[in-house]
Amino acid sequence: MRRTLGIAGLSVPLTLAVGAALTTYSSAEAKVHHPALSWSVTNVGSDQELRGLAPVGSRSAWVSGDSGGVWRTTDGGASWQDVAPPDSTGDTLYRDIEATDADHAWLLAIGSGEDSKILRTIDGGATWITTFVNDDPNAFYDCMAMWPGGRNGIAMSDPPDGKFRVIRTHDFWRTWSVVDSSGMPAAASGEFGFAASGTCLVAAGARDAFLASGGAASRIYRSHDRGTTWSVVDSPIPAVADAGGTFGLAFRNPRQGLAVGGDYTDPDNGAHASAYTRDGGRTWTGGGDLGGYRSGVDFVSGRPGTAIAVGTSGADVTYDGGRSWTALPSDGQGFDSVQCLPGGGCWASGADGRVGRLRR
Repeated sequence: MRRTLGIAGLSVPLTLAVGAALTTYSSAEAKVHHPALSWSVTNVGSDQELRGLAPVGSRSAWVSGDSGGVWRTTDGGASWQDVAPPDSTGDTLYRDIEATDADHAWLLAIGSGEDSKILRTIDGGATWITTFVNDDPNAFYDCMAMWPGGRNGIAMSDPPDGKFRVIRTHDFWRTWSVVDSSGMPAAASGEFGFAASGTCLVAAGARDAFLASGGAASRIYRSHDRGTTWSVVDSPIPAVADAGGTFGLAFRNPRQGLAVGGDYTDPDNGAHASAYTRDGGRTWTGGGDLGGYRSGVDFVSGRPGTAIAVGTSGADVTYDGGRSWTALPSDGQGFDSVQCLPGGGCWASGADGRVGRLRR
């Protein structure tokens, strides 16, 4: 996204406990249930906004920040190690990170032209190798995704020539190639992706990929051949020029998916900000209203239909696959990104160096 999202001024440590009686919100807010969930929050030792998030187990996770920071934990978030690439600067925007374990991670820096690049580490961040540098001044990469196992990956750029650009790797992210654009539908003028949580592009199953957009058009693209060919449908989440549309996607399997978004300049308005699919993205249905704009969402492992959505103003939970949502009290706090792990447990990251673990 060429208009880089601003950093929300969140500074109060978050302790979020849900269990007291909750009120039912108006139609512009989320429907409320009675969950027993809480966030346990730590800080990486920085005030950077952490939009890149890659948990890889109950004790290991990676996060990346808006001012060139990268951190890793191997003790469940009790302590964080600064593992940023040595040439990172305060102007480097690390908006997405993927990982397979505590040693192997891939990092996306966003921006126009050569500011968009992908780096790789195989030694826990002790060293980094740049594996891709964008050479098109009109391209701007937003998100990347990985299929199971880590061998195959994909990344996307805003349309540099009337279509979203896709690059792929098939060798554990050592090399990348631009995918022929003939299989990508034309984008609307002013349509782009949001580099807000690393989930404007996600992978599902062994070959499926999904891409979300906003701005002049709010749409969801799908591919069933690892990004060679794509189809596109309108998203139920409204487009807002420059500031709104579909921000984040999550798929429990290649058929069951969720979408969240809204207008990041109106963070407390969650009306019409969610959608769900049950047919692999061929059709999308408007879901329940959220507690505000949301940039990230993910399914909770082992609980079909349960998912967590996060945004700068708070978080929500659904128990019915997105048809209705519960807004979690958050004292005005929120996160940018959320990811849940197989076996249960969710991590989130956001402003002021905050990382949360969801307790059940």
